[in-house]
Amino acid sequence: MLGNCIKKRLLIIALSAVMCACGAAGLFAKEYLFGGKNGWPVFMQQEGITTGKGRYGYDCIELASNSFVFDEYTDLLIDFEDADMPISDGDYVINRNSFQQTNQTKNEKAAGLSRNMGGLAISGKPGTFFGSEGLMGSFSFEFWLCPSIAENGEMVLNWESSRNEDGQLVFQVINGTFDKGHIKWELNNIFDLYQNEAGKNEVELKGSSKIIPDTWSYHVLSFDCETGILEYLVNGITEDITYITTDRKESGDVSLVYLGTPSEVAICSEYTGKLDDFRILRRPYSPPDYQSAENAGSIGHMQYQPGGGRFVTKPIMVSTGSVLNKLEAEMNVPAQTAVCYYVRSGENFFGWTENEPEWKPVESGEELKGITGLYFQVMAELMPDGNGEKTPAITSISLDFTELPEPLPPFVVRAVAGNGSVTVSWNYSVDDTAGGYYLYYGTRPGEYLGRMAIEGQSPINVGNTTSYTVTGLENGKIYYFAVAAWSAYDMRVVGNLSKEVFARPLARLK
Repeated sequence: MLGNCIKKRLLIIALSAVMCACGAAGLFAKEYLFGGKNGWPVFMQQEGITTGKGRYGYDCIELASNSFVFDEYTDLLIDFEDADMPISDGDYVINRNSFQQTNQTKNEKAAGLSRNMGGLAISGKPGTFFGSEGLMGSFSFEFWLCPSIAENGEMVLNWESSRNEDGQLVFQVINGTFDKGHIKWELNNIFDLYQNEAGKNEVELKGSSKIIPDTWSYHVLSFDCETGILEYLVNGITEDITYITTDRKESGDVSLVYLGTPSEVAICSEYTGKLDDFRILRRPYSPPDYQSAENAGSIGHMQYQPGGGRFVTKPIMVSTGSVLNKLEAEMNVPAQTAVCYYVRSGENFFGWTENEPEWKPVESGEELKGITGLYFQVMAELMPDGNGEKTPAITSISLDFTELPEPLPPFVVRAVAGNGSVTVSWNYSVDDTAGGYYLYYGTRPGEYLGRMAIEGQSPINVGNTTSYTVTGLENGKIYYFAVAAWSAYDMRVVGNLSKEVFARPLARLK
């Protein structure tokens, strides 16, 4: 008994010394890289993120711009993300397109570049705003504009048609043009029953703030058929407003939109500069939900959603009992932005839920403790600044972890048949990290699926011994055996199999 205790104590001391030496030399330290030179994998989950260009020219993960989306109120959406089809959604056809795609964009990855060569001409199919004839409801025209010159007469939007009024054709116009550094809107004979002070069915709205060349600005022309309010907004601030009512006041009866024969819409037909996310809505403009009551109208459209974005990697398989030492991220975090990292681990990810195992918050470069398992998973949350103008960017995430070494198998293995049994013996593994052995058996070479032995099904944990007898075997049948060592640090870490041996139990054998 005393001898066994001394042997066990010496083994533990030896194993500790080996582990310290291995740790010091970094023999078992490994790294798993997301992003960087490896590129980013497909995520298990992602919300509000996209790829951009990070450090060293590698792809980075950053917040997706808060671009317009096609919803139940959207009649048309032009985002220029597809060079061949700038219309991303909406029942419109392209008659002419002289826009070029540019990566100098406001939202997402592409914008349209116009060089005063005709712009984009489209026609709406029946049921669309510009493809229908008769009374219409509310509308909003929204777009981002970045002019190169902002010269007088440059045309952003133009629609011309006619309607029949008491047997006479009446010329209709919706026109948005540059005028002395501002955009002027003209809507002639668009509203039924409306007359201005001069007795004409003509409306003019004009911006008050200067349109600055090479600067993006957000523009909205909106009409509310419930209130009769027609307004023009720049960057979320109302610059001109009027009531389309019988008395041009809030108290009058609202005049509705009445469009005549469907005709072509020209977008930036005479314009030099960039255009992004042009959208027609069948509702009046309303400030986005993220605007509080106290600052409503101060910003029309944030570049990034205040809630930010996030991604969750797929679980990565390392080896049983691995220890996560550190998460290090190569990133750019502008002032007032933030990135939060979380990790979790376990031996089997198939039973994982959104919150189980629990996510543990970690800092980049922080020394970690208590995060072990066969699988690791990473989650990152990206937050913009308070004005929604800046995004953090993650070029790469490196996981530094330690794998427990797999102990070497015994080099010498023997099998001796008996009567309904086989005794398998081996030499101790030369690997001091071996804490014990598994004995594998079966009836076909290389397939150790045995279940018939009295001692249990394959593999049998025989402990720290060098000989074991398997009983309950069928005489005359051949059996195959192999031995593998398990780690003294974690029994779940099992090394490779030894060479295979075989034996045939016989009744005549003792």
